[in-house]
Formats: sequence, C-alpha cells, structure tokens
Amino acid sequence: MSVESILAEMKSKRDQNAVKGMARFGISPVGTLGLSVPYLRSLARRVGRDHDLARGLWASEIHEARILAALVDDPKKVTKLQMEKWVAGFDSWDVCDACCGNLFDRTPYAYDKALEWSKRDEEFVKRAGYVLMAELAVHDKEAPDASFLRFFECIEAGSTDQRNFVKKAVNWALRQIGKRNMRLNHAALELAGKLSRKGNPSARWVASDALRELRSEAVRKRLRSSS
Repeated sequence: MSVESILAEMKSKRDQNAVKGMARFGISPVGTLGLSVPYLRSLARRVGRDHDLARGLWASEIHEARILAALVDDPKKVTKLQMEKWVAGFDSWDVCDACCGNLFDRTPYAYDKALEWSKRDEEFVKRAGYVLMAELAVHDKEAPDASFLRFFECIEAGSTDQRNFVKKAVNWALRQIGKRNMRLNHAALELAGKLSRKGNPSARWVASDALRELRSEAVRKRLRSSS
C-alpha cells in the first residue's frame, strides 16, 4: 500500500461527529479525521512494518496518520534524529502516547530519551519522557530494577508540574514502575510518601493517586505471588 492510497482510505472514513467528541478530550480538530484506534490497529496489520511508509504518513500531518505511523514503523530503523523530529511535532496526548508506547520504547535510545525529555519544558515533549518511563516499565520485562530507580529523581522533579498532561504522565510512570515487583513497589511507595509531604498540589495529587493503587490488595497480591 502507498501513502496516497492509505490516506485516501482514511479520509473516506472521516467522522466529523467523532472529531467533535475527540475535541472534548483535548484533541485538536485541525487535521483530525475522527477515526478509531481499533480501525487504525486493523489498518496497521494490513500494512505491516514499513519504515519509509511510516515517514510518509508522519509527513502528512494528519492526526490519525501519525498514530498509524507509530504502529507501522520499524523500531530497528528509528534514529535519534527521527525521534527528535517526531517529538517536536507532538500536539496531542494520544499521538505522544502512541509513539512512545508502540515505537519509541522499543528503540535502543528509549531510556536515555526518557530522562532527557522529562527535563525539557515543552508540554508534550516532557510528557513523552514520562510516558516512555511508564511504557518501559510495562514492556521491558528483562530490565534490572536500577534502570527504573534512576528515573525517580526526574519523577520527583516533574511531580510539581501543574500541567494536566504532564502530571498525569508523571503519576503513570510512578504507578507502572511500582507495579513491576515488590522491591520497586516499596521504592515507589517511599517516593510517593515523600511527594505527599511537599507543599505542592500537583505533587500531592501524583502521590495520593499512586498510593491508592500501589497499596491496593490487588497489586500487593500479584506482586507477592510473582516474587
């Protein structure tokens, strides 16, 4: 399939009512077709892995085409330069999360970019850093605990950011790391306790939400059974 044929199919399925609904969740209607994620995943399966096609889809600047690009790109061919170009183009949380959770976290640069981006000021670049932390905690099953403990300083620093898309990603990273195993659970609880004592409302929210899940019997039971 070519970029042109894929875009033609996508545009033929445009749903303006869905675009309006997505806008209520903070997704700009500009360049948005209103296509569902299940449809995009189905289309990605038909397309298969194709690095050059992914670059063409990204260049279209169509919202859903960029999500599709993350689904079909080959992480083995992604470069640091491409990651920087794409992250600079993030303008919504769903494109950010799709790229981090379907592509960037599978590259050899993921851990370094998580740390680097979490220290940047741009809202969706900063979010990308923390989303990468969360996705790595889920997907990189063989990584040692030290790989995630090194994120804690950045998580603490980011917890005071009052921007909704950032603080939710900070919270997500802390929760996912704390659900990997019992040792990281204890470490995450300790950090959450520290955040809860800060005089910052964002940090207290990050902490309270993380503590609620990480202390839950469901999480503790699963961690005990796997230890």
